[in-house]
Amino acid sequence: MPYKFNFDLSRISRSFFRDVARFSHEKSIHRNMGKKARYLVKKFRIDKIIGIPVSDAIRLVEDMLDTCVLNLSMRDDFNETKHRALLLPHCSRKYMDSRCKAKFDPRMSSYHCNQCSKDCLVNRATSLAEERGYDVYVLPGGSCVRKVLRKKYDGLVGIACTEEIGLAKKLLRLTRIKAQGVPLIKNGCSHTKFKMETLRKVL
Repeated sequence: MPYKFNFDLSRISRSFFRDVARFSHEKSIHRNMGKKARYLVKKFRIDKIIGIPVSDAIRLVEDMLDTCVLNLSMRDDFNETKHRALLLPHCSRKYMDSRCKAKFDPRMSSYHCNQCSKDCLVNRATSLAEERGYDVYVLPGGSCVRKVLRKKYDGLVGIACTEEIGLAKKLLRLTRIKAQGVPLIKNGCSHTKFKMETLRKVL
């Protein structure tokens, strides 16, 4: 289930993301997650800038911190994996209509990017991942992940809203797959965004 509210963190200063990363390195972060999230929301006025209630802003930041902690806890094991896949959200495509030349594969419930727009996030992410030996799946929804898991990958990178990353974490506990999450900084049904810089570091 995606969040019941929309957010766009692309207007938030870079120092916010640096603080999220810094806090996630703290050993006691799980004990102080709510306190850290409230501090960050107040410091950067997240609720005011993106126009959501304080409680939703705190939840969003808590989930971002949790994703960072997940990445850190699995990083060493992930670095040892050989057969990897990148899961991209189809809503990050530049076009959501016939101008997008991606082909849909019903066997995998995934689109295949045909690189029709140089400034498309999905195109850029696909090119970057394929250069590094990843298989890439552009998925229309989280329910399609199970088909990808049947391919016996040992490493996965998933781009999604942090709530869905949290749900995927529960699913992956049933497998031996080591994963890394890249959170969306803008959610919604189309034109969602993530940071290419973050993806590059994770890959």
